[in-house]
Amino acid sequence: MNVKILNEKSIPNLPWQDRPADCQDVIWRYKANPIIKRNILPTSNSVFNSAVVPFEGGFAGVFRVDDKERNMQLHAGFSKDGINWDIQPERIQFETDIPEMAEFQYGYDPRVCFIEDRYYITWCNAYGWHPTIGVGYTFDFKTFHQLENAYLPFNRNGVLFPRRIGGNYMMFSRPSDSGHTPFGDIYISRSPDMTYWGKHRHVMGPSKGWESTKIGAGPTPIETDRGWLIFYHGVLTSCNGFVYSFSAALLDKDEPWKVLKRGRSYLISPQELYECVGDVPNVTFPCANLVDADTGRIAIYYGCADTCTGLCFTTVDTVMDWLDHNSQV
Repeated sequence: MNVKILNEKSIPNLPWQDRPADCQDVIWRYKANPIIKRNILPTSNSVFNSAVVPFEGGFAGVFRVDDKERNMQLHAGFSKDGINWDIQPERIQFETDIPEMAEFQYGYDPRVCFIEDRYYITWCNAYGWHPTIGVGYTFDFKTFHQLENAYLPFNRNGVLFPRRIGGNYMMFSRPSDSGHTPFGDIYISRSPDMTYWGKHRHVMGPSKGWESTKIGAGPTPIETDRGWLIFYHGVLTSCNGFVYSFSAALLDKDEPWKVLKRGRSYLISPQELYECVGDVPNVTFPCANLVDADTGRIAIYYGCADTCTGLCFTTVDTVMDWLDHNSQV
């Protein structure tokens, strides 16, 4: 590898498929997509925009499961290979000693990030039926503890960094409104204790073309010797509605609100049938990446048409080389 990966572990059983010989894409799809179909549970209408991490020699995750009443729920799941998943039939019941947090109204688009000694979960959480960023943690993906919400409504796409920077926890978010936000920039905030969030900094806003309407953070940032590699989604407003694609950027290691490289074009856009047709057409939405420190391989989990879950692949060197030659900054 040309780029050194920092603070990641070896994942010898990382789900992987080599890039097809006739494919020149930076990111390529798993041939057997979608890996999680919408009806994996008897009660599920759809399973998408979900988070996966290595866990006890296999993998665990928190999954967005919209049920047949169209309630937006969070469910835990386990897998030996990262492809075949056993998703728990009952939604996560968060334990909390904070009365205002005890009532669960809805939860969606989770991310999971291991920091120090536990797995933190961030998700779009309802407070007064308005969207904000919920924060919780687990040690075993069986018992889940809920903390204070990070921000006031309205906010979405809360994504934690995998370690403290300058002694503070760091989190991306996208301030929004109460509806299907027709705007959005990525911000970063700091916290000394995972409760009080401040020192907000602007990271980047919509650009042109494929990301001209709004953008949002995707999976947990990947630390390299050149900075933080991130994947993020961008939205185009077409004559037939929103189109969600995703690309990559590189941020400063010590001041991650400073953008060093940012992809000029998307890396994946809705093109396959399962990405174009579903409850919300034309969506590719990344929420998790697994990174093997030994090989630089990356497996990215992404939501497809707000209906099912897909998997795609790349390497750190491949993405970084592309950013070096295709950056808009």
